[in-house]
Amino acid sequence: MKIFKILSVFCFTIFVICGCAKKTSGDELLGEIKKKGEMVIATEGTWAPWTFHDEKDMLTGFDIEVARKIAEKIGVKANFVEVEWDGIFAGIDSKRYDLAANGVEITPERAQKYDFSEPYCYIYTAIIVRGDNDSIHSFEDLKGKQTANTLASTYANLAESYGAHAVGVDDLNQTLQLVLEGRVDATLNADISFYDYMKVHPDANLKIVARTKDSSQVAIPLRKNETTQSLLKEINSAILELRRDGTLSELSKKFFGEDFSNKK
Repeated sequence: MKIFKILSVFCFTIFVICGCAKKTSGDELLGEIKKKGEMVIATEGTWAPWTFHDEKDMLTGFDIEVARKIAEKIGVKANFVEVEWDGIFAGIDSKRYDLAANGVEITPERAQKYDFSEPYCYIYTAIIVRGDNDSIHSFEDLKGKQTANTLASTYANLAESYGAHAVGVDDLNQTLQLVLEGRVDATLNADISFYDYMKVHPDANLKIVARTKDSSQVAIPLRKNETTQSLLKEINSAILELRRDGTLSELSKKFFGEDFSNKK
């Protein structure tokens, strides 16, 4: 009888310990972030109006300001690390970055590997060509053509799905320069990024010839495991608050000229 009681107490103790461990595992990353007082956020810093440097060389942009507001809601500082696109997800995987704020679109492939926050922006992908290009009018016309895009981006993947060959680039300016010089036939990019570029370069000989019918959802990616779930909930709560109080709408109008924070 005494042995049975001892075993019962032992099993109950193990159950409690395991239960507590399971309960707190979801708080692990959030707890680390709150302890440090900052979230480490990967971003390119070269893709206006999403993430770029202003005339005073200060990092800003729609994604940057949204991420700052989210960090503020959580009660920590947003610490941005500028990195090339192909290093963003690798950095999340290796835990160098807690998350990313870089106009990241949700795709089925990415959703298998990463958890995504609530969308905070809805965009359309456009085909951009030189003004005198009459060979491309639709996505189907990309077959056999060369496009300039950041490799492994949704834009490069979409172009290649239509039979194009994607040439790797570092940023939007380089991308559009290749189109202007005729070194590639086209590029795929967010239409709002194109309009922002044209505001700065009104004489650029570029045009949009087609857009996707459905909008893409832009959200924040995190590692997909039990240690990130509490942080994901806090981020989602912050995004919903920012939508309700009009902050997302205001930031979208500030950087894009229109409200892209809600699905149209």
